Amino acid sequence: MPERLDLTCHVCGSVGFSDGADGFFYCGRCGSQAEDIIDTGVAEEDFVAKGDARGAIYSASHRRQRHSIAPKPEPLSQSQSQFLNNLTLDDDYRVENEETREETVADEVGPLGPSDFGLGLDGSDGLSFEDYYTQLRIRYVMGVQIMIELQCQALVEKFKASPLICGVAGTIWLRFVATTRVFDDEWADKVIQDSEMQKPGGSEDLKPRAKYSAEPHNIYGQRAVIIWHRSLKKKIPLSCSLVISFLACHIAREAILPTDILKWSLEGKLPYFAAFIEIEKQIGHPSSPCPLSSSFMFRPSEAIPLQKLEAQAASIADSIGLHLPPVNFYAIAFRYLEQLFLPVEKILPYACRVYEWSMPPDLWLSANELRLPTRVCVMSILIVTIRILYDVHGFGKWEMSLSSSSGSSSSSNQMVKLNASDNIKMMDGAKQGSPLHDLNGSNEEPVTNSSHAQKSEFDATELLCNLDARYDELIDTYEYSKDLPTYLQYCKDVVFAGLELPFEDHEEEKIIEQLWEFYQNQKDSEPSEDLGVECGSTLNEKRSRNDEGCINSIPKEKKKIRDACSVPLGLDGDDTSLNSQGGQNSVPTHQASVETLKEEAILRMKADMEENRFCYIPPRVNVKRFDYLHYVRKKDEGSYIYASHADYYILLRACARVAQVDVRSMHVGVMSLERRLGWIEKRIDHCLHFKPPKFSSDPCNDNAPECSTDDYVQFSSLNLSP
Repeated sequence: MPERLDLTCHVCGSVGFSDGADGFFYCGRCGSQAEDIIDTGVAEEDFVAKGDARGAIYSASHRRQRHSIAPKPEPLSQSQSQFLNNLTLDDDYRVENEETREETVADEVGPLGPSDFGLGLDGSDGLSFEDYYTQLRIRYVMGVQIMIELQCQALVEKFKASPLICGVAGTIWLRFVATTRVFDDEWADKVIQDSEMQKPGGSEDLKPRAKYSAEPHNIYGQRAVIIWHRSLKKKIPLSCSLVISFLACHIAREAILPTDILKWSLEGKLPYFAAFIEIEKQIGHPSSPCPLSSSFMFRPSEAIPLQKLEAQAASIADSIGLHLPPVNFYAIAFRYLEQLFLPVEKILPYACRVYEWSMPPDLWLSANELRLPTRVCVMSILIVTIRILYDVHGFGKWEMSLSSSSGSSSSSNQMVKLNASDNIKMMDGAKQGSPLHDLNGSNEEPVTNSSHAQKSEFDATELLCNLDARYDELIDTYEYSKDLPTYLQYCKDVVFAGLELPFEDHEEEKIIEQLWEFYQNQKDSEPSEDLGVECGSTLNEKRSRNDEGCINSIPKEKKKIRDACSVPLGLDGDDTSLNSQGGQNSVPTHQASVETLKEEAILRMKADMEENRFCYIPPRVNVKRFDYLHYVRKKDEGSYIYASHADYYILLRACARVAQVDVRSMHVGVMSLERRLGWIEKRIDHCLHFKPPKFSSDPCNDNAPECSTDDYVQFSSLNLSP
């Protein structure tokens, strides 16, 4: 073909097109491309090959390459418009090709001009290797970004979060995408090379399916789009949308915890499992370069674990060089106290003092998944504060309430006499010593607490009874579990989102309506009052039998745990026990029944403690010190056993349920905080009693002490390690 064509440009009107050396001709004045002229690189006599009606073959490699530019760190809205413009440009290009093909098919004549040679023989529009990975990469990154925007919008509108989180999430997201390096030029080739280095099993018989023959594959016949998508999900998982949303709330000092993020995503209030529907509405349906469906790309297969969510947030912050603040202790503690039905104005000011004094490092997010969550540290500070204010140190307040609630005035006194044995043996499971006491280091005389004899405004008995009675109310339930209509709507909107019949089945819809009407009629026709009384009595009878069985038959494993504790569950010597008191003839019948109920309650508490590998310790008697009581754990046959009083256990399990952690994990967090407070007090005590050396003001005095070493100042003996 000649290097110059005398054709009129349809853009500027000038005459003259020159060869661009890429198979196309361009205007010499404005540079526009000729629409109907293409250089095939084949001689005219070879256009129709002998014995072959297809003619010359057009190679897709002669097409002009389109290069994508990695997004720069800029506001979220501008980045979104840039991604959408790229997607729209490619969609327009595909639409033009589809219209040209439809016109050709409608004429039923065949190729009419050189423009038809632009289509591949397989109808793939001549898409290149770059077209596939560029469109797939942009679509995936844009979809995750839209998911983050939807989550931030829901947090602001539904959960009253600060609008500041939207801007913070945008900045974190763009920096995180930059660190993944998925927009590098060599990313696609490197991913394919890595897949070819890992030979799959049975690759000898693996052949590309005819349906995907036009797509690029690796040497083992695996689809390249699947390999790229798998790499994108590994570098930018879908769960990072929840992580970035939580991280934005953390930086904005919102009292939103990982438990909230997980719960709201499972309930569908936070777009996550069903977000692919809205994503497809904004970025369009799958295209030829990106044939993967939206549900396949943007629908998570499982929920992210709580500990992993918090660890990933710290990991992302570390990867982008973001220094995180500690959690908002005041807001989270205020929320926890309200959930526990405790007086906020009485407890929170003292808890803030402990927080400001100790500043434990556990309040900062950590990338270590094995570390205790930050909410455990917040709740540990509240537990220590409540124990100090309410004097919860194993004095048997809960056991005393069992007698006082039954109307027996003398039962509380008998309960004190119940465990009159020497409780020094109990120190195998607990030890005394307060982090807020005895700064002078004198342990010669027993310390008494004058406020203990006076009636304080902090009633421990009322506190423990309320926590024990409302323990079942503290459990956090999901909204979709309250009734059947709500659950069915949840299944339709979240679980089976996007699943519809391929055709309208009016018969099936009619059957569904009939079944639903039948359910509603049966529900309305039930005699609620009579049936409720009968069911209630039946349930109570079954429950009482189960309780008796639980009390009378304790499993062997629980007995083994109880026997492993050094604290005796029974009483020795001259002290009387519950069983011996019940057998005396002087005890009235009513008092015997009260003692029996008390025994049953204590046995139920022991059974509950043994399920969590806790060992019951009887209340303290003959108390000489009323300061803080520390609990420790013992290792028996490879596992830890925790010894504690019922008072402390009731407080501990209620706080653990609100924080949604295991009781033992909560206890470990409390012990860690107590150790830190004790170490701080030792350092303070050492500094208060430290006497600096006396230096002479006379430089000519030969008797002045030499300070060439630090031995004289005793710095070498100062141990600053915790």
